[in-house]
Amino acid sequence: MSIFLRALAHSPLWLLHGLGVALGWLTYALSPTYRTRLKANARAAGVPAAGVRAAVAQAGKMAAELPVLWLRPRGELLGGRLSWTGTEHVEAAIRAGRGVLYLTPHLGCFEVTAQALAERFGDRMPLTVLYRPARKAWLRQWMEGSRDRPGMHAVPTTLAGVRQMIRALRKGESIGLLPDQVPPQGQGEWAPFFGRPAYTMTLAARLAQQTGAQVLLIWGERLPWGRGFRVHVTPPPAELQDLLVPGGEGQADPAQSAAAINRAMEALILQRPEQYLWGYHRYKEPKPQPASAVAGEAA
Repeated sequence: MSIFLRALAHSPLWLLHGLGVALGWLTYALSPTYRTRLKANARAAGVPAAGVRAAVAQAGKMAAELPVLWLRPRGELLGGRLSWTGTEHVEAAIRAGRGVLYLTPHLGCFEVTAQALAERFGDRMPLTVLYRPARKAWLRQWMEGSRDRPGMHAVPTTLAGVRQMIRALRKGESIGLLPDQVPPQGQGEWAPFFGRPAYTMTLAARLAQQTGAQVLLIWGERLPWGRGFRVHVTPPPAELQDLLVPGGEGQADPAQSAAAINRAMEALILQRPEQYLWGYHRYKEPKPQPASAVAGEAA
């Protein structure tokens, strides 16, 4: 398996995406649970049937491109596979000496956003990303290796990991979170997400409010025919920015901040809804918080 996946890491992206389309439809056909969830989540958000079919293929592409992102040599850059919009917002934050909190949903190639930031800005603004360790040892090793690259450092979803993120922001560095990831019980609030209650993390809002970090929205668009990725960076809506300032009105109401973050994620997703991971179990009940999990307070 290791030899096969490493061989895929050196394959052209167009070939991997072609294999991914087949993989996406095979998974869709063989898993009734996945198929039902994907269709229900997408259609509840107003995605038409054609968009649902496209989402099946895009989910397969997401899985097939991982060898390139996880297993390529540390010194091999993404380079020409990347294009950008909105880099002026990152440059402004660097000039201001402010830490940056990047928020991205499970949209497009969300794995590429961290590597792209580290590759372009890591020498001036290192990036720390939060990750949930995989259960299988071989997968955990690959994930950790892919997320510890020059300019990027990965920390686990523990209290120690959150403290490292706070320190990074206070030093004027950057961190990345997926705010549509379901947190453990006690670490979130129920807030609307495409019209349905979804348990939503409060960590993002608390980090911004406690450190005064600049919040930026980011996502990695998957370009057609294996042409690479376009990373989009935008400031948050004024509504969300006002809630996340230190001492702002949202600090007293985590549910209000969570709902505003969900609305911001919805707006990103609706730009390319077929590239959202609709098969993700977004509306599940949160798991009980394990003893080693992040504590309820981020400080």
